Amino acid sequence: MPVDDNVRAEVTAEAARFRLRVAGEALRLFAEQGYEATSVDEIAEAAGVSRRTFFRQFRSKEDVVFADHEAQLAQARADLEAAQTDPWTAVGDAVVGVFERFTRTRELAAQRYRVVRQVPALRDREIVTVFRYERLFTDYLRGRLPQAPDLAMVQFSAAVTATHNYLLRRMVRGESEATAADLRTALAAVPRGDRTAGEMVVAVFPRDMPPRQVAELLSDHLDSL
Repeated sequence: MPVDDNVRAEVTAEAARFRLRVAGEALRLFAEQGYEATSVDEIAEAAGVSRRTFFRQFRSKEDVVFADHEAQLAQARADLEAAQTDPWTAVGDAVVGVFERFTRTRELAAQRYRVVRQVPALRDREIVTVFRYERLFTDYLRGRLPQAPDLAMVQFSAAVTATHNYLLRRMVRGESEATAADLRTALAAVPRGDRTAGEMVVAVFPRDMPPRQVAELLSDHLDSL
C-alpha cells in the first residue's frame, strides 16, 4: 500500500475514533440527563471539544447518536465491492462484518439502545438507518444478479438485516452472548433466491435436536443439492 494510502487510512481511523469518543460522551449524558435536556454545548464540553468542532462532525444531537453507522455502511459497501464469492454469500459476509464491528464497541451499542428506546424521534431515525442497510444489500444483489427475482432479493436483504438486528439487540440487552458464528448459523437458514423455483425439500429431525444443529445440517445438505 502506498505511503499516501497509509496516511489516509490512519486519518480516517483517527476521525472514526474521535466520532465514537464524542458519541460515547453524548450517550452517557443522554442516559443521565435525558435526550431533550442535554445541549450540544454540554456534549462538546464533556468530550473536550469546541461547539464548532462538534458541528464539523455532526449536524445535530440526533446525528451523534448514530455516529458509527456511516462508517459501518461505508465498510459494508467496500466489503461487497471487494467480494470474490457468490453475491448471496457476499451479503451474508458483509452482515457478519457489521456485527463483528458492533461487538467491538458493545457498550456504545448498549448505551444507544437504551437511549433510542426512550426517544420516538430516535426510533424513527433507527428505522431509516435499518432501511439503508437493506437498500445497500438489495442494490448490490440487483447489480450482480440481474436475472434473479427482484422480490427474492428484497426479501433476502430484509431477512439478513432483521436476523442481525435481532441477535445484536439480544446481546446489548444482556439476554445472550451471541457471536459472529451464531449469526452465520442463523443466516444459513435464510432462503436465497438462487434455489430452483417450486423445489421443495422435506427434512425430518429428532424432536430434541437443538435448533442450531438443525440449521447447520440443513445448510450443509441444501448446499450439496
